[in-house]
Amino acid sequence: MQAAYNNDVTKNKFYRKVSNMVTAIYDGYCVICNTTRRVVKMLDWFDQVEFLDLHDREAVEARYPSIDHDAAMGQIHVVDNKGKVYAGFPATRRMLRDVPPGIPLYLIMRLPVIGGYVGPAIYRFIAKHRYKINQVLGVDLEAQQREEDQCEDGVCKLV
Repeated sequence: MQAAYNNDVTKNKFYRKVSNMVTAIYDGYCVICNTTRRVVKMLDWFDQVEFLDLHDREAVEARYPSIDHDAAMGQIHVVDNKGKVYAGFPATRRMLRDVPPGIPLYLIMRLPVIGGYVGPAIYRFIAKHRYKINQVLGVDLEAQQREEDQCEDGVCKLV
């Protein structure tokens, strides 16, 4: 009976979905990063991308001990279901591959000029200056964090 159950679990659609997920480790204090997370979650019809806030050090270190916190502060990291780690522009591109509406953008990001030079250069600039960009846009990071603290499992309390 146990063997039959295990066989049924591996054929289960939910099991396949979880086994194909990627995990995006992002800077939860970054408005640009959080906006990206929100957009991807909206477009992630099959729930293929899991987000893990880099500032939850205990969770990140427990699941991905090889990811250096300081390096991850500089750019998003995506870990695929085989354990391969992507960082920066390639990580964003890899994440979009699993989001159905993101596939056209993923394909554009694979073009040699975009994926080889322009995209990574733009990504590095934005990643390096993301907190300054937040300030220029007038974003109150503390207020945003208070708002995020009111949310649990994607459901937010009305204030």
